[in-house]
Amino acid sequence: MVQPDEERPAYLRKDGHVAVITMNRPHAMNAVNAAMSIALQEAVDEFLADPELRVGILTGAGKAFCAGADLKELAAKRPLIGPDQRERGFGGIMKQLIDKPLIAAINGYALGGGTEFVLACDLAVMSDAATLGLPEVRQGIIAAGGGLLRLARRVPLAIALEAAMTGAPISPEEALRWGLVNRVVPADQVLDSAIELANKIARNAPLAVQASKRVMYHGAALSDWDTEAWTLSDSTAGEILRTADAKEGPRAFAEKRKPKWEGR
Repeated sequence: MVQPDEERPAYLRKDGHVAVITMNRPHAMNAVNAAMSIALQEAVDEFLADPELRVGILTGAGKAFCAGADLKELAAKRPLIGPDQRERGFGGIMKQLIDKPLIAAINGYALGGGTEFVLACDLAVMSDAATLGLPEVRQGIIAAGGGLLRLARRVPLAIALEAAMTGAPISPEEALRWGLVNRVVPADQVLDSAIELANKIARNAPLAVQASKRVMYHGAALSDWDTEAWTLSDSTAGEILRTADAKEGPRAFAEKRKPKWEGR
């Protein structure tokens, strides 16, 4: 028997071409335990498998986005991921780049693993009442879910080091200033703003969007004068030009109509 959404530790709902994935342990501020990590990966897999879903949004139920690892689980020496999640990390997104765009709708506290979820997303909309941060050092541990790896690539090294070594919170204003988020909006507008951003992406050709994401991530570590970078860009462009959508776009423009994307 399938559990109702309100009883599942994470679930997906569809909004047109957008998948809204909700972490659903509000009583624990959506802290990550193994059950939530497994349910979240299942929702992500559902999103990736559905060709009609072009953009995903990750958010939290209740007042928090995600308070990070469930420290009670750690204290009890229970795992925070399922037995088959080691290669993908918790939630199924920490260690594996997914093809489709993913937006974090940061509705409240996003600390530790919560900030790591944000960093694993491509874009972010943040509540003006929310908080980011990597406070792990205050509990004698480190941000091992990708926070130490990704934060230093997203902001200047000195800023990343201060955040990681002090464990101090990062305000919405600081997050916006350093480019950790794309928007800061009132708390009651976070999900709507994220859906609006998602729809701006979803109206474009899905394969071209995915290819653009892939080239930018892989090319970020290379110089734009690097032969490998241009090989990646040129080969991906060639692949996209052979798709049905690449033919539909110019045709629709010439016929002065909206394109009908097939995702192939």
